[in-house]
Amino acid sequence: MGQIIRAVAAEEQIKIAVIAAADAVEEARQIHGLSPTASAALGRTLLGASLLGNAMKSEGESVTLRLNGGGPVGSVVAVSDNEGYVRGYVDQPRADLPTRADGKLDVGGLIGKNGTFTVSRDLGLREPYIGSVELVSGEVAEDLAAYLLESEQIASACGLGVLVGTDKSILAAGGFLVQLLPGAPEELVQQLEDNIFLMDQLTTILHEDGPEEVLNQVLKGLEPRILSREQMGYRCSCSWERLAGALKTIGPEALRDLAQSENAAEIRCQFCGKQYLFPSSELLSFIEAADDSQESAKND
Repeated sequence: MGQIIRAVAAEEQIKIAVIAAADAVEEARQIHGLSPTASAALGRTLLGASLLGNAMKSEGESVTLRLNGGGPVGSVVAVSDNEGYVRGYVDQPRADLPTRADGKLDVGGLIGKNGTFTVSRDLGLREPYIGSVELVSGEVAEDLAAYLLESEQIASACGLGVLVGTDKSILAAGGFLVQLLPGAPEELVQQLEDNIFLMDQLTTILHEDGPEEVLNQVLKGLEPRILSREQMGYRCSCSWERLAGALKTIGPEALRDLAQSENAAEIRCQFCGKQYLFPSSELLSFIEAADDSQESAKND
């Protein structure tokens, strides 16, 4: 299981959340058959979604991150519930690029930066709150921080990283999101910036020392106080009932067309790969139930 640590520092003028989630990103890699760079792209997006989702207050709330940068991987989508459990996918899971000149995976090139970073928050209301900004780099962490500042007026710093082994498995994945309260003194801002600039490579810290050391290096000299530790992981919310409900909304003509097809309706969940089969008899029963419901409404 992964872990999210939340803490405050500098007399609660700083809030930080640190995540370690190698198992969750590895599960995503295996489900989707991701290339190394696609693993890093989706992994970083899952991490960012989890950090935002875990901060939501109420059960049933969720947040979705979507990056459309025009790169070879297509869209990158990650969804988190209010506990920080995530699911996601990319359009082109096997898309890949050569490593950059510095030896790092070219996530920005794979996602691209000619497009948008969109955050959708489902708070249980009739319509979700949706905010969108232009991509800054396609590297995810920088784009998330830019979104928070531009769309939600939250000054923050973010680091997200995924370490992929030579066998393509995920050795480490995690990051941090640190936010300053309005009115924080300039010297505090400077110290935080210096700490982040001087810290060791994020994935190395996670791989060798774990998430607490990330917290200690980001908040060095700022007397951090841990508030909570919570589990997270990769978890899909799909079910036969959910998909049946979706099918019932497409209308009787579309349902009849599906019922006449060779395999009826075979639906594969884009998040977890699970397949659901709706035979012709089941699809026709949806039409009958809708007709009965309409007839009953007329008679009332």
